Formats: sequence, structure tokens, C-alpha cells
Amino acid sequence: QVQLVESGGGLVQAGGSLQLSCAASGQYYSNFVMGWYRQAPGKQREMVATITSGGTTKYADSVQGRFTISRSNPENTAWLQMNALKPEDTAVYYCNIRRTVTPAFNHWGQGTQVTVSS
Repeated sequence: QVQLVESGGGLVQAGGSLQLSCAASGQYYSNFVMGWYRQAPGKQREMVATITSGGTTKYADSVQGRFTISRSNPENTAWLQMNALKPEDTAVYYCNIRRTVTPAFNHWGQGTQVTVSS
């Protein structure tokens, strides 16, 4: 059973910062991608940032230069540092871990609300 526990969401004014964290626990294999996705009301879930076990990162164009994803492999924890937040960043943010090679898996956290006021 894999569990992803997220924390760090909240309400912040535009231009402010927040840091999200995601801790993975349970039984799973190593070498997986950790990522953050978000879903705003009435919109589809979208990728925000991902990071491989080797540290390769990928960002959505809308957050490039403002958000930074990092991870600690021994602790299986990932962080998303969000700076210069904008009202359009308001969404529920979900942590994800996935492995595409056998044995493959794909797990989601429960989500944490981020609200940016103008």
C-alpha cells in the first residue's frame, strides 16, 4: 500500500510564496518519477513539474522560472517551491509518483488547496 501525504497549501497574496511537500511511504520500487499536478475548477488536471530519481526536472511553461521542484531520494520526499504566485495558480495541487517500467505504478495524493488572492 502506497501513501502520499501532502502538506503546505494555503492562502497567499499574489506575489507571495508557498512550499508544498509530499512524503511517500509504503511498499514500492525505486527509480520513479515524482511530480506535482494541479486542477482548477472547471479545468482538466495539468502537469506542473516533475523530477526523476536522477534529478531531471520538467516544468509547465506557465510556471517555468517561478516554481522549483526538488526531491530527497532517501526520504522519498518531494517539494514544490512556488514563488511569484499569481491568481491563476489557484488550484488543488496533487502529488504523483509513477514508474513506467515493470513493475509499473501510478499513485496520487489526496490534494492540497492553493489559493492566490489578487
